[in-house]
Amino acid sequence: MSAYTQELRSTVRAMMADGKGILAMDESKGTCDRRFEKLGIPTTEERRRTYRELIITTPQLADFVSGAILFDETIRQSTREGIPFVKVMQTAGMIPGIKLDLGAKDLAGSPGEKVTEGLDGLRDRIAEYYQMGARFAKWRAVITIDTDLPTQAGLVANAHALARYAALCQEGGLVPIVEPEVLIDGAHSIERCYEVTERTLQVTFEQLRLQRVALDTMILKPSMVISGASCSEQASIERVAELTVGCLRNNVPVSVPGIAFLSGGQSNERATAHLNLINAQFAAQCPWVVTFSYARAIQQPALDCWHGDDANIPTAQQLLYHRAKLNGAARKGKYTPEMEQAV
Repeated sequence: MSAYTQELRSTVRAMMADGKGILAMDESKGTCDRRFEKLGIPTTEERRRTYRELIITTPQLADFVSGAILFDETIRQSTREGIPFVKVMQTAGMIPGIKLDLGAKDLAGSPGEKVTEGLDGLRDRIAEYYQMGARFAKWRAVITIDTDLPTQAGLVANAHALARYAALCQEGGLVPIVEPEVLIDGAHSIERCYEVTERTLQVTFEQLRLQRVALDTMILKPSMVISGASCSEQASIERVAELTVGCLRNNVPVSVPGIAFLSGGQSNERATAHLNLINAQFAAQCPWVVTFSYARAIQQPALDCWHGDDANIPTAQQLLYHRAKLNGAARKGKYTPEMEQAV
């Protein structure tokens, strides 16, 4: 048992608060810059800092966001007035989190598969981030679906890294978000996605148990069971909700307190609609809290509006708040498509 067990349980409860989810704003410098380049926004640290300040200072964002995952650059930044971002979040009632993985690299001996790196020196990085105010963390593994992928070797390599990361987090006082993302890329059917997601979850929890991770103080961040992006037959919202819940019920232990879905390339509206139906129709069947941990599905309208022009910040913040509010409603199964228009 970790010396932080009681604090970890308290953090998990706050993260999974009713009507709230987690905002993923942990894009790496490279990813953030690529999104800026598409909009003609200068790719400088100051512009990234301004954009992150826009997000965390959005009025009443904490009504629907319990915590936000930050990137290393972001957790060290401050507002224009010199107030550390971590303090701004804590004052607003949001828990600071941190991305700990160092990205997915090619898996040796297995063309087409990736393995996430970042375990070296992780104990010391966790200690530093804890001292800075972080109380939870995230590590993402990426699982590709293809004719012969994923391999068992690829699944085990990624699950092992996820489990070692999670154990180190709990030792150091951070709630681990375990994110085995089954990528939406490809022409695979929703049935094939179910099969791969099931295998992924089985191997992940096998490794978590081997590394003695306390399942009651972690959060699972899975992808939904969904048709491949280029599949000719796209499954309905109802089918996605049904298969996603079925897969999770068959493979996620009841001791896990919460599931926070990633949006994984879905449109803003689709990601919200899927989450809503899962809660509206299947909440009674789910032994865990089911919520969101979205990035682009919450941020994109605000980024498009801001466009690098600070005169647009108030309107961009309204759009960010609106998407967070819609997903807060979906967290309760109370979202309707008509709510999209009521900005």
